Amino acid sequence: MTAIPRFTGDANPYGGGDPYADYRTAEFPFARDADLADRRLGAGVVAANDEFFAERENLLVSGRAEFDPEHFGHKGKIMDGWETRRRRGASADHPWPTAEDHDWALVRLGAPGVIRGIVVDTAHFRGNYPQAVSVEGVSMPGSPSPRELLADDVKWTTLVPRTAVGGHAANGFAVDVEQRFTHLRVNQHPDGGIARLRVHGEVVADPAWLSALGTFDVVALENGGRAEDASDRFYSPATNTIQPGRSRKMDDGWETRRRRDTGHDWIRYRLVARSEIRALEIDTAYLKGNSAGWASVSVRDGEDGEWREILPRTRLQPDTNHRFALTTPAVGTHARVDIFPDGGISRLRLFGSLTREGTADLEARYQELGG
Repeated sequence: MTAIPRFTGDANPYGGGDPYADYRTAEFPFARDADLADRRLGAGVVAANDEFFAERENLLVSGRAEFDPEHFGHKGKIMDGWETRRRRGASADHPWPTAEDHDWALVRLGAPGVIRGIVVDTAHFRGNYPQAVSVEGVSMPGSPSPRELLADDVKWTTLVPRTAVGGHAANGFAVDVEQRFTHLRVNQHPDGGIARLRVHGEVVADPAWLSALGTFDVVALENGGRAEDASDRFYSPATNTIQPGRSRKMDDGWETRRRRDTGHDWIRYRLVARSEIRALEIDTAYLKGNSAGWASVSVRDGEDGEWREILPRTRLQPDTNHRFALTTPAVGTHARVDIFPDGGISRLRLFGSLTREGTADLEARYQELGG
């Protein structure tokens, strides 16, 4: 397993210029997995014990944290993150916080699933970051309130033990717990600020919900689809193509660099489970001078199955949602979209339902993961 870099200690005080020039970060092996705490999936920070200097909701804002050295408010420096007040001890004789003192925030994952890695980003918190962090997870049905999540009988599972972190750094943690989680409790010891939280993993949808829907998008991220691989991720990740809703701007889709050869680009997906596809959509919203020229879609049944084209190479229009009804349903476990020669698409939708085998496999995995 690839070792995860660790950052500890203060960063240098901000000295002007690019605030990210001395930011400490690394490539994390789990970072290509979807962010289960993405606001686009419905994630939220439902409660925190303290947010005196900066609001808890900042934790899940998309994009990196911004820093304005001149931005001050009535309570002090305004930071783009979640920041609590300084903890104090019980008396003048012991003015320091105890070892148990800490602040916490409750995070509802947008898509419940298995967590592969967590990034606690302290960007711009140079001398006011927590000494250590810890993260716990729980799986609860429905929409529990903060009071219900914090009840004494709720059993939390440790995902990241109390670990020292560094200021102005991306602190990454690999997680090796094969369970399905719906909520996290992020703890900072004893106090301080965290800019962003990213929770990478695999979505595991509730099979009872999918069964009730009947027909749904069998490649959608929120239902458990995955973008397994892609030929190019230069401008934006392939996972964008299976995010909820229509794209709202150009970088909310998938765009490749300009090819200077006779090849083409592609994305390979794993469906929620074995499915029967009856219709599909390819959307090029907001891709106007850079949309793919043509596209085809293929499916494969099983890891070693042969690829079978279900949509032949078809001309695409810029900034347009293209719909195709299949004359014969296509059964498969994987799908691939090929674009010619390059460019991008914003969304791929594959509408259908699970086969009997697919339903059985998903139900077994759901139970295995504690769903």
